[in-house]
Amino acid sequence: MTDTTPLTPEALRAIDDTLGRTVTERETPGAAWGVIADGRLVHVAGAGTTSIDGGSTPGERTLFRIASMTKSFTAAAVLALRDDGALRLDDPVADHLPEAAGLRGPTADSPAITVRHLLSMGSGLPSDDPWADRHLDMSEAELTRAIAHGAWFAWPTDAACQYSNLGYAVLGRLVAAATGRTCQDEITARFLDPLGLGDTVWTPRPDQRDRAIGHRRVDDAWIADEPAPLGDGAFAAMGGLWSTVADVARWVAFLLDAYPARDDPDHGALCRASRREMQQVWRADHLGATACPTCDTLRVAADGYAAGLRVIRDLHVGTVVSHSGGVPGFGSNMRWLPDRGLGVVALGNATYAPMGAANRAALDALAHGSLLPPTRLVPPPAPLVQAVHALVALLNDWDDGQAASLFCDNVALDEPYDRRRAAAGALVARLGRLEVGRITAEHRADATAVLRGERGEAELLVQLHPLLPPLVQWYETT
Repeated sequence: MTDTTPLTPEALRAIDDTLGRTVTERETPGAAWGVIADGRLVHVAGAGTTSIDGGSTPGERTLFRIASMTKSFTAAAVLALRDDGALRLDDPVADHLPEAAGLRGPTADSPAITVRHLLSMGSGLPSDDPWADRHLDMSEAELTRAIAHGAWFAWPTDAACQYSNLGYAVLGRLVAAATGRTCQDEITARFLDPLGLGDTVWTPRPDQRDRAIGHRRVDDAWIADEPAPLGDGAFAAMGGLWSTVADVARWVAFLLDAYPARDDPDHGALCRASRREMQQVWRADHLGATACPTCDTLRVAADGYAAGLRVIRDLHVGTVVSHSGGVPGFGSNMRWLPDRGLGVVALGNATYAPMGAANRAALDALAHGSLLPPTRLVPPPAPLVQAVHALVALLNDWDDGQAASLFCDNVALDEPYDRRRAAAGALVARLGRLEVGRITAEHRADATAVLRGERGEAELLVQLHPLLPPLVQWYETT
């Protein structure tokens, strides 16, 4: 599938080449991937095979287990319940789950574990992928006993970011307690059905015959990892979903649609504000510099956990929102750039297939080749535009009375009007009378405007103050 896209053919080839190498370099028997732009799936490709025993090339509707990418759905369900008033993020978990009364941090001064701690990986519970990935089918009774018995901790609660699958399993139990139905049923009813994610399931249906078989590498050969993958159970909230490139792309587009903030009707399964909340760092994690083989430079990035999603501030590509998934037989990743409206989804059928590294390399290749779509600019609000035009009129014909109505009181204190009048006169003498060209804004209170005169151009930077009506607190021409 290929459609019109803001990405050039060269950019799509770079993505295909990078993701395809996961198969040619034998990191997974098969993979399927897709590109999201302008709110839709615009490109899909696949390589390798769904099964080493007579499979076919994976495509946009091939079913893979997406594992921990499920956490974004669980987090969305918790935030939706918060929006409904069923719980608060700072509620102690034990207020909703009696069996969690003994689930306390390792030191006497550890605070009670709250919903927010679990969402943001701040409970202090230890990372538990090897163990948890083999317990997706844990029964509800077993989970109840495990929670009631207490837990071992890596950190005091609220002291560090530590990834915990058990924490998200507890959140699944919390969703069930708040709704009276399983977390799986709540996610299906609240998100999967309304968003049209018809191929996203907790247990593959008999009609879903295009299903990737999980594999693992033994010595130098691929073998089917498990004849029957672990079934749906009480741990499903942390990693139980199966899905396809097409469905995950629709979920990514739903999350991307939260940007930019706007006044349009908000008719989503989760309001745009809560979707944006999911994509902001709640708990800082790593800061580091690593080699970037794709771009032949150092990658400097800081990351942290939000709610079911990881957020990365990368000097090379900008803000990245992502989550990977990995269980025996499968590896997956979704990754997007909210400032550019671009996303990539990649699913593989090998144990912990490195699809996250492959997606990161694909975006690195686009950045290195100047192939990324442009940053989406915030439409300047009317008061900001009006302030720019009023300020340019003042620069052309300075009047202290007009200045007093346009500026905050600090402006004259920071530099007297007579000096500002002289600077404006010098600018007009050098360039000619000024007209406003393009106005851009990083946010709703700062603007950058191009000023055009008959003898040249200048740049005007403007900041509004925080009260109503918004007045100019600072400006500068360059």
